[in-house]
Amino acid sequence: MYINPSYFIFMIPGLLLMLWAQSRVQGAYKKYGAIPNTLGLTGAQTAHQVLQTAGLGNLPIKEIPGDLTDHYDPRDKTLSLSQGVYSRASIAAMAVAAHESGHAMQDATGYTPLKFRSAIVPAVGFGSNVGYIVLIGGLLLQQPTVAWIGVGLFALATVFTLVTLPVEFNASTRAKDALRRAGLVTVDEARGVDDMLNAAAWTYVASFASSLMTLLYYISLVGGMSGRRR
Repeated sequence: MYINPSYFIFMIPGLLLMLWAQSRVQGAYKKYGAIPNTLGLTGAQTAHQVLQTAGLGNLPIKEIPGDLTDHYDPRDKTLSLSQGVYSRASIAAMAVAAHESGHAMQDATGYTPLKFRSAIVPAVGFGSNVGYIVLIGGLLLQQPTVAWIGVGLFALATVFTLVTLPVEFNASTRAKDALRRAGLVTVDEARGVDDMLNAAAWTYVASFASSLMTLLYYISLVGGMSGRRR
């Protein structure tokens, strides 16, 4: 009901950037997933060595289903690696495992952006679930104040994607440095790791851009309604 031509003006750029970023990271993962690393280290072994160097050698590392579902959970201090990373000895597996280990190092050192992102997760979840209902209710009832509250709840998700940028970029920087310092990669492999992690970084940029454009679209809707009521 509230879709108008401006919707596509706001949404298409973010969608195209997201598709391009996903294509790039999938291409890099496929390319470097087919190239074994010189030391024959699996993703799990890479993560263990990187964490051990950082004094976190006892951190649990487990295998989880899926593809590129890797993540570090600061709540239970567990590093989860996908099937294509955990047991494979490729450059891609090494890059992804080191990146997730970077998050564990952030947590151990009290990295502020990570702490802030973790703290707002409940609010972001609430805003994502309730914001759309409040926004649509405000638009249907022609109540700008209610609609602006819905926009505010949506804005929490945009803040989350914004804070995610330094968290992910810093984790990649830590990963690259750790692999080089530990002597786990050759010069050529280091370039492959850089390429893999740089491609992944674009997915976070695209996510923020898409979220921001969605937020701006909602602001334009509510702003237009507020202007008509004056």
